[in-house]
Amino acid sequence: MELGGLLNYAIFFATFAGIFAVVALGLNVQWGLSGQLNFGIAGFFAIGAYASAILTSPQVATRLGGFDMPIIVGLFAAIAFSALAAWAVGWITAGLRTDYLAIATIGVAETIRLVVKNEDWLTNGVRGIQAIPRPAGEWFGPNAWIMLSVVALCLALAYAAIEAARASPWGRLQLAIRENERGATAAGKDVARARLEAFVLGAAFMGLGGALYAHFFGFISPEAFGPNFSTFLVWVMLIAGGSGNNRGAILGSFVIWLIWSGTEILTNRLPLEFVTQAGALRLLLIGLLVQLVLIFRPKGLLPEKL
Repeated sequence: MELGGLLNYAIFFATFAGIFAVVALGLNVQWGLSGQLNFGIAGFFAIGAYASAILTSPQVATRLGGFDMPIIVGLFAAIAFSALAAWAVGWITAGLRTDYLAIATIGVAETIRLVVKNEDWLTNGVRGIQAIPRPAGEWFGPNAWIMLSVVALCLALAYAAIEAARASPWGRLQLAIRENERGATAAGKDVARARLEAFVLGAAFMGLGGALYAHFFGFISPEAFGPNFSTFLVWVMLIAGGSGNNRGAILGSFVIWLIWSGTEILTNRLPLEFVTQAGALRLLLIGLLVQLVLIFRPKGLLPEKL
């Protein structure tokens, strides 16, 4: 591969890993900070992607949209709609015990996926939404640096905001609830409200990641928001990097995406009849990696510092 091709791939890799890092930071707010087990990441990721795509794409006759708004409007709309959806979900489920919350969020994510798949008037169904504007118009070349810069800026802002929240009295309350919910309740803290706030904040960053994903590729469809890609992989990134540590969430995103994309390159070189089976093998290898991390580095590559 020539130097130009390597540079293009490096930009693509860094942009995609940065998008996942934003989503992993959102999960770290919910799980690493507040101790809420959310298996519905794909749902909030999809809401952010479709909200921004509908608002910023050109007018079409087959679905709602065509507002052709600036990308910055789409990004803020993705945050707002994802947060609103999380408030509705969290108001009902955030008081549930961890295992029941996990089951409930799986159901929510699947419901959202079925809505975007079947409501053609809203999302164009399985045909997806095309012509989603990119900040610079093209994937590669000089404009690719602009998309990477946008993702890097969003990642830096998300990291700074979550670090500030963690160091604040609000963040210390979340840690207290995570470590001893009954003790926090006995101290007179509004545990239900605090948990709901963390759930909404985490989902807002997941929606932002979804919007960046939509603008990076310029096309989205329901297949992009399956649980393997948008939920399982993000959990692996957080666990491997270090739950509770924002730097660990970012590091885990880059490391796991390197492994995931690297194995894809290798499996694509196999004979065509083995490519489908190799895709399942990639998931198995990632699962094995999680087991190894839990055994040898149970707190991740960058453990949480309390």
